[in-house]
Amino acid sequence: MKPLPLAPRALTEPHPSRLAPDHPRRAEILRRHAEAVADGQAGYLDPETGLFVLSARFLANRGTCCERGCRHCPYVT
Repeated sequence: MKPLPLAPRALTEPHPSRLAPDHPRRAEILRRHAEAVADGQAGYLDPETGLFVLSARFLANRGTCCERGCRHCPYVT
């Protein structure tokens, strides 16, 4: 399968439909995401739900979109 092209934005910036600019915990979520990427982790624990959220770097390295609405999907435009 041919890898998909990435969306034209930094991997650190999720699409607004996946994490709204006015989300009350946006800064914390982006901090946790950045830490996971910097540490080479696949993702981080969501501060609200405790669920594991995959990082944009992990998803980009996978090369395809699963179409499940991932918060940090690097393919959604």
